Amino acid sequence: MKMKFQFHILLGLVAAGLFTGCSKNPVTGKKEIIFMSKEKEIALGAESHPSIVATMGIYDDKNLQSFINEKGKAMANISHRPDLPYQFFIVDSPVVNAFAVPGGYVYFTRGIMAHFNNEAEFAGVLGHEIGHITARHSARQQTSQIFGQVGLMAGMVLSETVRGLAEQTQQALGLLLLSYSREHETESDKIGVEYSSKIGYDAKEMADFFGTLKKISEKAGQTIPTFQSTHPDPGDRKNKVDKLAVQYQTEHPGKYNVNRDAYLRKIEGIIYGTDPKQGFVEKNQFYHPELKFQFPVPSGWQYENSPAQFQMAAKDGKSMMLFTLAEGKSLEDAAQTVVKNYSLQVSENNKTTINGNPAIAMISTQAAQTQSGQPAAPTQNSIQVASWLIQYGGNIYVIHGVAQAANFAGNLGQFKSVAQGFKSVSDPNILNRQPERIRIKTVQRDGSLKDALKDNNQADAKLDELAIINGMGLSDKVTKGTLIKTLGR
Repeated sequence: MKMKFQFHILLGLVAAGLFTGCSKNPVTGKKEIIFMSKEKEIALGAESHPSIVATMGIYDDKNLQSFINEKGKAMANISHRPDLPYQFFIVDSPVVNAFAVPGGYVYFTRGIMAHFNNEAEFAGVLGHEIGHITARHSARQQTSQIFGQVGLMAGMVLSETVRGLAEQTQQALGLLLLSYSREHETESDKIGVEYSSKIGYDAKEMADFFGTLKKISEKAGQTIPTFQSTHPDPGDRKNKVDKLAVQYQTEHPGKYNVNRDAYLRKIEGIIYGTDPKQGFVEKNQFYHPELKFQFPVPSGWQYENSPAQFQMAAKDGKSMMLFTLAEGKSLEDAAQTVVKNYSLQVSENNKTTINGNPAIAMISTQAAQTQSGQPAAPTQNSIQVASWLIQYGGNIYVIHGVAQAANFAGNLGQFKSVAQGFKSVSDPNILNRQPERIRIKTVQRDGSLKDALKDNNQADAKLDELAIINGMGLSDKVTKGTLIKTLGR
């Protein structure tokens, strides 16, 4: 969780300034009704970008950034829309994802960069994302645009009413992603093969990366990689993309590069997984070393730490809690902003202290609206919210506990326990915790991947994960001199 001091709210952005017109799609060549001009696409990307940066952060790696700029511009030049002002970014998130917004903005997470095993895999996904832009999928499917998954809990099943607050929160984050149809995904896969091949890469490697995504999905159970949740799987993509690549190379004979070693050397030292400075959970406590606070996580609760907020919920989906920065120069200002943003009807409002920190505690009902626009009377299905605003370390934080009215009283004690457990942290072991990083090693003897990992002192508990990161099976043979990924501090 990387706290930011301002969130840009883009609600209604998609609907602003749209017009109806008929134009020819630059990829398909077909005439179609389009509700978004090129100028509006560019404006949408430009307006979305600050929110994405504020929410996720930019990963600082000049060499890797230079690499994606070089390949991105090369691909943009051979694309169907070379006139767009393309920009390429690595965002500081451990999830395995890549996404694009209209107007030429393309984003890769450090999580997906760590999972690529050669330049060709990267180029295939790059082509796929640029394909969404050039084929104008956002314009063709603007009515089904959704605000992105950054604030959602992976794999969590919340009741519909409890989910309501979470959805409002993710909208407030202002991260715009697109959920595309199977038709659009298939089209972008085909474009990805074409574009990556045109700049000299073997698109069969793009197919292999879909195999890596499948392994991540299987390992995580129901929790699918974000890439697959924002890019619905149209079926066996690996085989389909492989056939497309073979067909392209048959029709266009030539040398198609993979560049495995060159790519692996580029990602040496990239942060893998959670960056402790953004917050982490250990022994039922959430710690934030950079901001020097902690609070408890109830045993058995599912949780998701995103760059802008920490969210957790009971497994039965009947209650959830949300922790984030509050907007306001004082506790009173922040409380008023919370009430306004979430349409809360406050029944209790008390000044208090939490472990020596000034605080305000509120009990509220989220106001449903009648057809006339007036607040509806609370019912057993209404959402009730317990909120604690806490002034600490120059910031104001807010902890929300959320449940249906029928379940609220039974959960209030748990909510209070979490909020009252907020306190400073001074343990050097927490404050100085370092992230895991990808470390590239040279295999010293012929054998299996498992042998090579063990030779490099990799923990048994990490071997299955390391096999996925390397795009291999543990029993796959590796030869002396091969480069592999390991994990280290």
